[in-house]
Amino acid sequence: MMARAAATRSISTGSRLVLFPPQFAWPRGVSLARIVLAAAALAITCVNAPERPSMVFCAALGLFLVSSILMGIRGKAHRGMLGLLALFGDTVYFLIVASYGSDRLLWPASVFFLFLLTEALVFYGPVEVAVISGVSAVFCAALPYPQMRILERTVLVSGVLACGFAVNKRRQGANIQSLAAQLQAAEKAAEKAGEEERLRIASDFHDGPLQSFISLQMRLEIVRKLLERDVSAGMEDLRQLQALAQAQIRDLRAFLHSMRPVDVDGANLVATARRTAESFQKESGIPVTFLSTNAPIGLPQEMTQEVLQMLGEALHNVQKHAAATRVAVAMEKTDRGLEISVDDNGHGFNFAGTYSLEELELLRLGPASLKRRARSLNADLLLESRPGRGAGIKFRIPMQ
Repeated sequence: MMARAAATRSISTGSRLVLFPPQFAWPRGVSLARIVLAAAALAITCVNAPERPSMVFCAALGLFLVSSILMGIRGKAHRGMLGLLALFGDTVYFLIVASYGSDRLLWPASVFFLFLLTEALVFYGPVEVAVISGVSAVFCAALPYPQMRILERTVLVSGVLACGFAVNKRRQGANIQSLAAQLQAAEKAAEKAGEEERLRIASDFHDGPLQSFISLQMRLEIVRKLLERDVSAGMEDLRQLQALAQAQIRDLRAFLHSMRPVDVDGANLVATARRTAESFQKESGIPVTFLSTNAPIGLPQEMTQEVLQMLGEALHNVQKHAAATRVAVAMEKTDRGLEISVDDNGHGFNFAGTYSLEELELLRLGPASLKRRARSLNADLLLESRPGRGAGIKFRIPMQ
């Protein structure tokens, strides 16, 4: 988490992209470098120089040194309008030092130009770097001093390299911003999925095990009162209550089994679905007929997990509510997608007919958890209810 936050801080600062390590204090380092270079240029020019420079030139160098010290002490920001003024002042200072035409100032001028490019790269972008490089190159080319040709080549080469680096920096910054946006979207999607899954589990637990335990508690109260009046009748109810508790234990085991993640890829979907049906038959005692396609399915793993959870929930609903004596599960891959159907011969729902997902949503009918999973898979859903003769549910999942 801390590493991700540091990476996010390195993406953007203000309106400028910054790709340099956030742990390095660039404003302080730039201020200190400016002071050192200004002091070195003033010392080389005015101390033990073979030819005395003009007072105006020395005063300009001294004024820049003083202003650099004040900026370093006050800690002014290197961005915004003040930052642009500082960058402009540094550029003018370089042009003044270069215009003096002294051999002794060639290397301070070259070093200061590299400092100028570094300042523009750290706090600004390709436009500022290109302007500084272009103006400095034209100015050095216009100077009549022969020794300026060395500085001119330095300015040209370093300026071109700095422009290329600035463009690459901008491109990398845009890529990092795009990745950060994708990461944020993925985190929100994962958080939303987690909330939906918690809601689904809470809803399933409320409709399943919790209702069973509430019913068990009520039956226990009835048995207690019966035992106070008639021991034999109370014992008979107690045996029925024991059978009910055993059925609830089976339901709770089936519920917990449906919550377990299934480690399977799309190629093994059919085999895992068959094992799910066989496990349901073993736990519930309800015979299951399983029909499947021979063609490989090839679903992504996350969709495979969702499909298996959907099949498990459909079978769990049959065991819990349908009172069926047989179940048929079919899985087929077609041009329109993967089709899965679960049919039983139980009680059916308390309504008759065939309804799509949209109709079930509008009428507020059908199992809520299966409707949520169908929406998450962008699947078509058809629910057929035959009261007293069973029910069938079919999913058609797109294979894209």
